[in-house]
This record gives sequence, structure tokens and C-alpha cells, in this order.
Amino acid sequence: MASLIDELISVLEEECDVYQQLIPIADEKTQVIVKNDLTSLQDITSKEQRAVGHINTLERKRDQIMNNIRTVINRKSGEFTLKTLIGLMEKQPKEQKALSIIHDNLKSNIQRLVEINNRNMSLIQQSLEMIEFNMNFIQSTRMSPGNNTYTKGASQYDAPASRTGMFDARQ
Repeated sequence: MASLIDELISVLEEECDVYQQLIPIADEKTQVIVKNDLTSLQDITSKEQRAVGHINTLERKRDQIMNNIRTVINRKSGEFTLKTLIGLMEKQPKEQKALSIIHDNLKSNIQRLVEINNRNMSLIQQSLEMIEFNMNFIQSTRMSPGNNTYTKGASQYDAPASRTGMFDARQ
């Protein structure tokens, strides 16, 4: 059982490190969204995807270790969380404290990431709303009656009705 706990601590510490590395990336993403730098946004998203892949791998390991611990201590299936395990480890205060610290660190890192990601989601939503507004505005001005343009001779010229669409399909 002690080796399982040590392995769990190791996996959770690595997972906590990955979440900790994601925080500055998410903050950088906020700045990139504000600047509307799509190239940098793609790079950051790629970094995030690699980190998420690593977290998924660690989560599978953690889940497997937790199932093994549950089997060793003869716990029936059902909810068996890290907090539950910490409560059961009264006779191993060193490991209990280590798991408790990791649990708190993971919780605070994840909470910070959720806050940053919610802010980023809000910024992206605002950006999409602005794009939609601009597209609607452009479309309404192109399709409004009395859309007049002038030639070199300053005579009035109405745009042909077939060219009032947003995109030119002939290209």
C-alpha cells in the first residue's frame, strides 16, 4: 500500500506541476486575444493541447492507482475521492499531509485556471459579437436602398442588384 501511496503522490505532484505551467500560458492567451493575434493564439492553443494530453495521461494513471488502493483497502465501488483517501490515512500522517497539500494545490491551480479561462471565453464571445455586428452593419449598408456611388463624371450610378452579396463567388 505504501508504494501505491508514493506512486499516487508522484502522479499528483506531476499533475499539479502541469496545471501550474498552464496558468502563465492562459494569462498569455488573454493578452493574445486582446491583441487579436491569431498566429500566437494558434501557438498557445497548441501548447495547451499538449499539456491537456499530458494531464489526461496522468489522470488515467491516477484513476488506476486509486482503483488499486480501493482494492487493497477493500472499499466497495462508489465514490472514492482523494479527500476520502486523505481521511482514511490517520495512521500515516506524513503521507496524509503530503496528499492534503497536493489536494489543496491542485484545487487552487484548477480554480485559477477556471477563472482565467472564463475571462478568455468572455473576451472571445465579445470579439465574436463585434464581428457579427460589423458583418451585419456591412451587409445592411450594401443592401440598403439608395446605395449610390459616383463615377468620375460625377453622375449617379446604382450598384447592380446581383452584386449586393457579401462575397464574390466568381473568384
